[in-house]
Amino acid sequence: MYAVIKTGGKQYKVVAGEKIKVEQIAADVGSEITISEVLAVGAGEQIKFGAPLVTGASVKATVVSHGRHDKVRIFKMRRRKHYQKRQGHRQNYTELQISAIEA
Repeated sequence: MYAVIKTGGKQYKVVAGEKIKVEQIAADVGSEITISEVLAVGAGEQIKFGAPLVTGASVKATVVSHGRHDKVRIFKMRRRKHYQKRQGHRQNYTELQISAIEA
């Protein structure tokens, strides 16, 4: 059984037992959270889509850790204008262990 969830403005296809990295969630490490924004639930050939959400469906997950992704380097340059700009960015994330999908 799998589900498509929405968190942090992005959509993720999740299966019970896997780990995913999502945008940072304000929750303590080790705590269990419930994601209620489920867009679709599927099991084999049967798929149930929501409009926009599946009613009564939720995904339970445990917060494993918080961290920061690798640095993304931004470099801007205008040739012949003596302009160069270097910038870096590290996005925060929360790692979740999916424990159960309830549909």
